[in-house]
Amino acid sequence: MELAAPKLVMESSLYVSDLERAKNFYERVLGLSAMEGFESGRGLGIIVGPTVLLLFIAEKTLQGGSLPVHGAKGPGHVAFRVAPEEIPKWRERLRECGVEIEQEVKFGDNPPSLYFRDPDGNLLEMAVKGLWPLKEA
Repeated sequence: MELAAPKLVMESSLYVSDLERAKNFYERVLGLSAMEGFESGRGLGIIVGPTVLLLFIAEKTLQGGSLPVHGAKGPGHVAFRVAPEEIPKWRERLRECGVEIEQEVKFGDNPPSLYFRDPDGNLLEMAVKGLWPLKEA
């Protein structure tokens, strides 16, 4: 049997301590939309284009339930893909929202990636497609 390799990461997870605060940050600052929450207030999904960013309360996911036990300690990292011409706009948007840009890193001839943190210390990045030699899904 021949099996095709996966084409896209459908969901990824970050761990937070306060779902309402996290939801507010991702909606207000990044303009993303939250999906309905999960059982027992253990997490919520944030729609990011054709994918989902799951925000979980680590202590609750470590207790199990209807899903396998999982969780992490400490900050995670997620990079969001944006168009090259949007980097200056994102720089301004983050500053307007009072979000400190921790670092700007230039990879090759690409515009710099913007690194910043969510309220739980997760490292977020605004990066351009040219950063990785990726094919479209």
